[in-house]
Amino acid sequence: MLESYLRDRLQKKDILIMTHIVLGYPSFGDSFKIIATMVKAGVDLIEMQVPFSEPIADGPVILRANQQALKGGATVQGCFDLAEKVARAFDIPFLIMSYFNIPYKYGTTRFVSDMATRNMRGAIIPDLPPEEGQEYLKVMQKFHLAPIFIFSPTTPIERMKHLSTFAGGFIYCIARKGVTGATTTFDEELGVYLSRCREATHLPLALGFGIKEKADIDFLKGKVEIAVIGTQTIRIMEQKGIAFVGDFISSLR
Repeated sequence: MLESYLRDRLQKKDILIMTHIVLGYPSFGDSFKIIATMVKAGVDLIEMQVPFSEPIADGPVILRANQQALKGGATVQGCFDLAEKVARAFDIPFLIMSYFNIPYKYGTTRFVSDMATRNMRGAIIPDLPPEEGQEYLKVMQKFHLAPIFIFSPTTPIERMKHLSTFAGGFIYCIARKGVTGATTTFDEELGVYLSRCREATHLPLALGFGIKEKADIDFLKGKVEIAVIGTQTIRIMEQKGIAFVGDFISSLR
């Protein structure tokens, strides 16, 4: 189970790093190279985004990556093929991230089944509340996959507790209102919010949206179990090349 892996990993590290990649950007071949670079640099798990034309939670950098991947011919099947390849090649957990239009069109049961047969460990679908995701949750349970749910600073604590009853693996805490890639202030207010998240669930906490440097991760130690790096790795890859992504991730430790 994903939660067990995280607990075991946390016996050796004070905080874990999860990275994000848009599959098919700049190409499927490059995606594999980026993942290999991230694994070599010591990431603990990776969320792989199936590109979608309207990724509503994502800022301009990840939005552009989604659009370029689709323009380049990325398909759900192609994403699953690459997912299977990396799961066989690297001994860390991989998660699928997508918006619900993708599994809905593909067929929810088929989508989850295909994740399982490719050794995925869970999924993040930010626009699917549990009230509308009963079929998805049922199939995820059948295949022993972790449905990752999201807390935000505006989520009431009772709602957090309710979401936690459906969640598996960990809870993804959004650092602030808005989309990915913008500036996040790592301050006392964020700490208070994370304390509220901690009160609402027994699961490990991940924090994403706006982590850019080691100081951000140092701030999060003792407050969450996982730091999520997304937009910044894409920026570095675009500006400097794939090799520098590994240097950046290594610098975060």
